[in-house]
Amino acid sequence: MTIMYGIPNCDTIKKAKKLLTDNNIDFTFHDYRKDGINEALIDTFFMQLGWENVLNKRGTTYRALSDEQKQTLNEQSAKKLLLDAPAMIKRPILVHQDHYHLGFKKEQYQGIFSL
Repeated sequence: MTIMYGIPNCDTIKKAKKLLTDNNIDFTFHDYRKDGINEALIDTFFMQLGWENVLNKRGTTYRALSDEQKQTLNEQSAKKLLLDAPAMIKRPILVHQDHYHLGFKKEQYQGIFSL
């Protein structure tokens, strides 16, 4: 089973979903806002991908943090931020055959799915 995690209005998510759909690849989309997110899921993302990789530092939500929040970030504070603001999770996170993949590049997905 393939699961894509993210938020539906994200342009990168839209591109990733289109590639999967256009290639008839079955997947489930987990919308953080509708389907929720919990500490266990974030812990899994951190363990598989590294907390610093999972935290999206390019988005507006991260940029809105205070300088103090940014300077004192660690795994625990990042987890709390992501629970409160799932939009700060880098997107998409794709789980395919028990392997975790972060972000979307067409070539990356072509390799994952042997397209």
